[in-house]
Amino acid sequence: MRAYRAQRAFDGERFLPGGALVLVEGGTLTGVEAGSAAAPAGCPVTELPDTTLLPGLVDTHVHLCADTGPRALDQLGELSPAALHAIITEAGQQHLRAGVTAVRDLGDAHWAVVERAPADDAPTIVAAGPPLTSPGGHCALMGGEATGVDALRRAVRERAERGADVVKIMASGGLLTPGTDLAACQFSLEELRAVVDEAHRHGLPVTAHAHALTAVEQGLAAGVDGIEHCSCLTRQGVRIPPELAAGLAAAGTLVCPTLGREPGLEPPPHVQARMVATGASFETQLATTARLWEAGVALLAGTDAGIGPVKRHGLVPMAVADLVGACGVPVAEALAAATGRAARACGLGSRTGRLAPGLDADLLLADGDVGRDVTGLQRPRLVVSRGREVPLAG
Repeated sequence: MRAYRAQRAFDGERFLPGGALVLVEGGTLTGVEAGSAAAPAGCPVTELPDTTLLPGLVDTHVHLCADTGPRALDQLGELSPAALHAIITEAGQQHLRAGVTAVRDLGDAHWAVVERAPADDAPTIVAAGPPLTSPGGHCALMGGEATGVDALRRAVRERAERGADVVKIMASGGLLTPGTDLAACQFSLEELRAVVDEAHRHGLPVTAHAHALTAVEQGLAAGVDGIEHCSCLTRQGVRIPPELAAGLAAAGTLVCPTLGREPGLEPPPHVQARMVATGASFETQLATTARLWEAGVALLAGTDAGIGPVKRHGLVPMAVADLVGACGVPVAEALAAATGRAARACGLGSRTGRLAPGLDADLLLADGDVGRDVTGLQRPRLVVSRGREVPLAG
C-alpha cells in the first residue's frame, strides 16, 4: 500500500475542504481520507508541496489514429498497421503525460483502436471504431460508410459484435473533409432514429457529430445520448433557438463542444479557408458553448485530439481553461466535465473519474491551487494511471 496527499483536492464532483489523503493498493484506490489524516503505519506517502490532487482527467473526444500533422486524417488510408500502431501508442503516451488517464476514441481507421489489446502504459480507452458516415461523407476514409435504415442497423450490429463501446455517427458534414457540407445533414431523421434504436438494443450509447443546426435538432429528435461540436451552423451563421437549448438541457443530452487548442498555432491553410467559407471559428464556438451553458446544457471537456497541429493529444487542460475563462463555467463544473461527468459519459463511472474507494487509481497532482487558477492543470507534477506512476518526460 502507498498513499498520496495534497492540502487541496477535487474528487471529481466537488472540492474537498482541507485536501485529501488517498490510499492505493495495486491499481485500485482503497481509501480517501481527510488531508490531515495519518497514513497507516509503514505506508509511504507522496506529498508534493503546492499542488492540487484530482482524479486523472478524461478526454471524451479523441482520434488516437491521428498524429496531429497537417494530413492527420487524410493519410489514414495510406498507413500500414505497424505505422498506425506506433501512432496510437505515442498518442496514448501524450495523453498520459498531460494527466489524461482515460479517453473516448470517436473514430479510428478500420478498427485499429477497437482491436488493440489493452496496455499497462496506455490510458483506459473507450472506442467507437469507424464512425458511421454517408457514402463519401465526413471521415469516409475511416471505413464507416453506410446508407439506408437496414444498412445502418447492420453497421451498428457489427460494432456491437466487434466490441465497440459507443456508436459515433456523422450527422453533418465536417470541416476536414472537402466536399461535405457543415450546414447540412448527412442522414434522414428516420435513419438516425434507426441507429439510436439499434444501438440501444445492444446497450451502446450514440453520440452524433453535428455542426449544422439542423443536425443538432435532428440528433435531439432522434434521442442521441451526446452531441459532438454542437456548432449550430446555418447558411446565415450560428443560430441557437431557445427551445433547442432548453430541449438539450431537459433531455440531459451531453454536449462536447471540442474546445482546447495549441496556443500560437493556426490550422493548415486549406482548413482556414474552409473555416472562413463556412463561418466556423474557435471564437464562435466559444460563444456558442457559453450560451449552451447558460441554458443549462451539460457539457464535456473533450478536445478532438489528433486531427491537426492545433489539436495535439493531451489538450484537456486547455479545454477546461476555455470552459472557465471564455465560457463562464464555474471551476468545479469545468473540472467535472473532465473527470466525474466525463467518466460517466464514457461508461467508466464505476471505474474512474472520481476519488473514491474501489475505483482505478487514476490520479493527477497538478501545480498550485487549481480552484483559483485552473491553468495549473497544464502543469502536471505527478500522474498515476491504474496505480502506475507515469514518467512525465518525453
